[in-house]
Amino acid sequence: MGSEMSADPATQGSPYTKIDRTVELPGRGTTFVRDVRGPAGAPVVMLLHGLGATGRLNWGRSYRALSEHFRVLSIDHRGHGRGIRTRRFRLVDCADDAAAAAEALGVKNFIAVGYSMGGPIASLTWRRHPDRVSGLVLCATSRHFTTRNRAIFARNLLPLVANVARFVPEQVHRQMLRRMLARIEHPELRERVFDELGSSDPASVIEAAGAVGRFSSHDWIGDVDVPAAVVVTAIDELVPASRQRKLAASIPGAEVFEIEADHAACVARADLFVPALVRACQSVSQRIRSGEGK
Repeated sequence: MGSEMSADPATQGSPYTKIDRTVELPGRGTTFVRDVRGPAGAPVVMLLHGLGATGRLNWGRSYRALSEHFRVLSIDHRGHGRGIRTRRFRLVDCADDAAAAAEALGVKNFIAVGYSMGGPIASLTWRRHPDRVSGLVLCATSRHFTTRNRAIFARNLLPLVANVARFVPEQVHRQMLRRMLARIEHPELRERVFDELGSSDPASVIEAAGAVGRFSSHDWIGDVDVPAAVVVTAIDELVPASRQRKLAASIPGAEVFEIEADHAACVARADLFVPALVRACQSVSQRIRSGEGK
């Protein structure tokens, strides 16, 4: 397992150590984990990012505030950023990767924190590894993300699109990405985002979109037996707030932290999102200490 000290401008100046780790997950592959050390003996939060993002892009504005109370781990999912390279993307594999990363780092249990696509991954991590997940914080996410007809469309079409993407030259992907990011005015920020997104595998990201479209936790999310909180982005057009609230209502005892922000809140409205995220994580942590849940 290799590591290097982080020099991320988003977290410079924090009183805690920040380490970027290349972590070997036995039998699974090599992934990237950012490890932000909090106070001695602090509980651990595992941050699970959204579709097409990376840990650093999704959570960069949150590391410092969370590290005042927690040890913070964030992982790049399969095919995203510096995550495991695979020819088949499955949400359950991402959940198993998170548990394996905790094992590799000597972390017995953690609060799983998911944003958008990371919400299903966090929930699946609890379902598949109940002894690892002591609490859940689900942000801008839902029990399902699309209608049945669109899910069928995604299941039939997106694998074909992903296969086509594998044959498109990398240079073409990078040119397309530069055009997409042209609206970011600050050159240093634009290059940082380009470096993060440019490291992802486009075919895997397309497959991930299909996996999100097919996901549903309706049949089992009500079985969650650990303290949970839901951060609702109230003016979200991508994941409607009504679906987010239904998710919260489905989980026994889940607390709701609502903010007036859209789906890009973790970056564009960090001033609202980060305090709500910290409060949600603290609430779950306090309930864990008090013995609530299993």
